[in-house]
Amino acid sequence: MIAAIRVRGILNCTAQVEATLRRLHLYRKNHAALLQDQPINRKTLAKVKDYITWGTADEETLKMLEKAYGKPYFRLNSPRKGFGRKGIKKSFSVGGALGDRKEKINDLIRRML
Repeated sequence: MIAAIRVRGILNCTAQVEATLRRLHLYRKNHAALLQDQPINRKTLAKVKDYITWGTADEETLKMLEKAYGKPYFRLNSPRKGFGRKGIKKSFSVGGALGDRKEKINDLIRRML
């Protein structure tokens, strides 16, 4: 399963990006969604990569989310210690919060529960 978390608001984003975020049920900041790991979902996430972060959630994290919320879409708290040292405008590969986190999404979700 892929866990996607919205990091940024919609100020100055295109209508196409906003519609894609709504289809993913990522309505506001800190909203999260669980998606099947399929190529179409990966392409959709890449389309809105400047507004979300995502990664592969492990079984333990999925059980914690199911216990806390019981739904595939949910609202999380702000992360303890922040998103990243360079903020929410840089990609994860350079120290920010956006884009693919791979396995490190589990750490972020635990800090947001």
